[in-house]
Amino acid sequence: MKEDLASATALRVAIHRAAHQIMDDPRVFDDPLALLILNVKDEPHSHSKWPDETPIARGTRAFVAARSRFAEDELHVAIKRGVRQYVVLGAGLDTFAYRNPYPEGVLHVFEVDHPATQIWKRTRIKDAAIAIPQTLTFSPVDFENQTLQEGLLDTGFDMTASTFFSWLGVTMYLSDTSIMETFGFVASMPPGSAIVFDYTLSPSMLGPKERWAFDIMADRVAKAGEPFLTTFDPSVLKSTLIGMGFGHAEDLDLAGINARFFQGRTDGLKVGGFSHLMNARV
Repeated sequence: MKEDLASATALRVAIHRAAHQIMDDPRVFDDPLALLILNVKDEPHSHSKWPDETPIARGTRAFVAARSRFAEDELHVAIKRGVRQYVVLGAGLDTFAYRNPYPEGVLHVFEVDHPATQIWKRTRIKDAAIAIPQTLTFSPVDFENQTLQEGLLDTGFDMTASTFFSWLGVTMYLSDTSIMETFGFVASMPPGSAIVFDYTLSPSMLGPKERWAFDIMADRVAKAGEPFLTTFDPSVLKSTLIGMGFGHAEDLDLAGINARFFQGRTDGLKVGGFSHLMNARV
C-alpha cells in the first residue's frame, strides 16, 4: 500500500462485505455493522460505489463473505478448545471486535494493521458512533518494517496464551519473506493456536478463464498502488506450513468453499477465481 495512505483494497473489501448484506439471500455471512461502518443505507443502489453485478464482482463478493464466515466459524471452534486471544491481521474495516459476543475473560481481540489504515478506520468508527469495547486493542504494525511480535508485545499481547489469528486479503500484497516470518511467529505460539488465511494461486496453475480474471484484478490493484507480490502452489504451501511446526493444515479450494457455503442456493451465487482458504493449527 502507499505510505501514509489508508488501504484502497480494504475499502473495496468492506464494500463487498456490505453489499452481501443486502444483495444476497440467504446471507453466507451476517455482519450487522458492515453498512454502518461505511455510512450507507440498507438499499442496493443507495451507494454509488457498489460494484457492478458482473460475474467477477459476484464471485469476489461471495469469496469475501465465505472467507469471513470461515474465519469466524473456526474462531468459535478455537474458543471451545481454550483460545482466549484473537488477532485480526490486516483488519481493515473488519467489524468482529465491535460485535464480539464474548466477555473479556473469554476473548480479547487485537486488531493489527498499517498505522495509516488504522487511523482511517478509527475515524470511520467514530463517525458511525460505533462503540470501542474493552475487549479490543489496536496494534499498529507495518509488516514490511516491523515484526508482528514487536507490534503485539507493545500493546499487551500474551505470548503464553493460545491464540487464533485471521489474515484475510493480505498475503498476496506482501513479500514472501514477510509472510513466512508471520507464519513462523504463529507456529511458535502455544499448542491450540491457529491461523486462517486466504492466498492467491500461482498464475501458472490457472486455466484461461481464471488467468483472465487474475490479470484483471492484478492490474486493478496495481493501479491502486497495492500490487500482487506473492502467490502459492497449494501443495508446496501446505508442506511448508507442516515443516514450520503446524500439526494440521486444511486447504479449502473453490469447490470446497462452494460445497460448504453455497449449496442449494437459487440465486447462483458462488465463489470463483484464483484463491484458496487455509486453516493451519499448531
